[in-house]
Formats: sequence, structure tokens, C-alpha cells
Amino acid sequence: MKINRIQLNCRHTSTLGGEMGADPVLLLFRTPVEYIENGIVKRTSRASAALLTSGYKQSFRPVKGTPMRYDIVSFKTSAADRQYIASMNLRQDVPIELDDDFVIAGALRSMQSQSMHRGKHFSEFMELSMRLIFIALVDASESAEKTPEERIPYYTKLKKLRDSIYEDPVNTWSVDEMCSELNISRTYFHRLYFEAFGVTCRQDVIESRLIFAADMLKNTDNTVTEVAELCGYDSESYFMRQFKKHKGCTPTEYRRRAKAAEE
Repeated sequence: MKINRIQLNCRHTSTLGGEMGADPVLLLFRTPVEYIENGIVKRTSRASAALLTSGYKQSFRPVKGTPMRYDIVSFKTSAADRQYIASMNLRQDVPIELDDDFVIAGALRSMQSQSMHRGKHFSEFMELSMRLIFIALVDASESAEKTPEERIPYYTKLKKLRDSIYEDPVNTWSVDEMCSELNISRTYFHRLYFEAFGVTCRQDVIESRLIFAADMLKNTDNTVTEVAELCGYDSESYFMRQFKKHKGCTPTEYRRRAKAAEE
């Protein structure tokens, strides 16, 4: 197996892909991406890796305008390499979501370091590193086939907590109380919550309140100040900033548009 190039910490603000060349490519995405599989637009929720076959035409887009951050390695394979990859039944040409990208990211960093020195065992090191990456991808693919309940500890309880947040958006949701209920640490709670839903608990609390606010703006005559207070905001200006950030317009403009649409 011959490594053509390794580039780490790349950034891309538009579509990446199309015809990616004659040789296979491995992409490690540090951010969520959108892609097409069987004519359907899909989206990853966390770090992922994609092994693209020779000449495969695939495109990846950043999510919500956030630049894609990724590492890339291009390589040539021998008949023995291709047979090895085929024997692993490794899913190819679409991203495989990773619970932890530590192994793959670490292998790529080591490979880049070795490429600068090219010692006596350079070729062997590169081939073994790629095989390590393939093994990590197989493990991740098998894990992805499991249901969230099987894959994520406390998933059922976390899902119940999340449903409660959206059912009662004005409640003062305390992470410490949630952690106490689950008997886990704050750090572990935040990691599990993001792994389960692709967003933080705080993001869900904000989103639930803004959904509630939008509903009030559309269906009541409450002033913007009253809506902010009813949604649990002490500061009207902070409420307005968050609303515009998430909805793309001010509360007043949202109400005007909603009424215009009804008419």
C-alpha cells in the first residue's frame, strides 16, 4: 500500500467531492456532514470517516453553513490490499459515524509525522497504520448497526428527559439534578447526551423555549416582553438575540410573517 498524500486539519466551506481521483481516499470528518445515499440526503451527527473507492463520485456538504473540518489520506492499493479490504466487509463510499475518533485521528497524525522522516520501516509503518484504521472502521460500522438503546448507556432515561424538556420548556432545567437522577457525573452526562442526540442539553432547552415562544407569537397577543418572561428569559434583549439567531428574524418580524401567511 502506497500513501500518496496526507493532509490534516483541512477546512472547506462548500461542497467537497465530485470526482475525487483515480485512487482510494479516506476522509476523517471532524464535523457533521450531509451526503447522498441511494438518492436520499442524509446527515451525520458527529465525527465520521468515509473510505471512498477508486474514482467514486461522492459529495459532502457542511451542515448549517459551518465549515467542514477533516483529514484526508489518498493511497494506492495492490491486489493483496484490495483483497484484505474486501475480506473485512468494510462499508465503503458513505460516512461511518464514530463514537470516538481517537484511534483514527491518532493513526493519521503518526502517519503524517512518519512521512516527514521516511525511516527504514516507513512503508511497513504506513501499511500497518492503514490496516489499524480499517479495523477501527469495521468496529465503528458494527457499532452503528446497534440500536441507540444497545449502543448508548442510559439512552432510555436520556430520551425521557429530552421529551420532558420539550413538554415543559419553561421549567428551570438543572443539569446537576439530571445527573443526580441518573447517578452519573456532569462530564459523562454531557458526552452521553450529545452522543445520543447530536446536540447538547443546553441547545435542546433553548430550542424548546424558542419553539414555545414562536407558538405564542403566532397564536396570542402577548407582547414580546411578556413572551420572553413566559419563556423563562430575564432579559428581553437576550431573548431577542437568541430568537433571531435560531429563527432568522426578530420576534416581531416572525409574528408579522405568521399573520401574513394566515391571511
